[in-house]
Amino acid sequence: MAKGDDIQERLVLLGVSLLHICDKLPESKTSGHIASQLLRSGTSPASNYAEARGAESDNDFVHKLKVVLKELNECLVWLALIERGNLLSGDSLKIAQEDCTVVCRIIAASINTVKGRMKKEAG
Repeated sequence: MAKGDDIQERLVLLGVSLLHICDKLPESKTSGHIASQLLRSGTSPASNYAEARGAESDNDFVHKLKVVLKELNECLVWLALIERGNLLSGDSLKIAQEDCTVVCRIIAASINTVKGRMKKEAG
């Protein structure tokens, strides 16, 4: 397994779970808007992470990971709106929130690790 494959897989699985959540939302103008936003922010982290893995420099890598983190944070907001708006409940929503939070922490730690290494190298 190549470095980063596990994170890539987690992001793909998170995206798939968000696809299913969007499909379960009730049909309404509100749900349609939220589903559209969640689909965008929930499926982009996997592709953005794949792009980060091919970064041309540490600065480029950090920048791309920040985009991933930004999108994941947006997902958490949409998931909270779904939950608090009582649009959907159940285990799949809670699991997606937990998975998204865990991946946010992993990506944030990766950013900090690379930034720390860059600081030492510049040092």
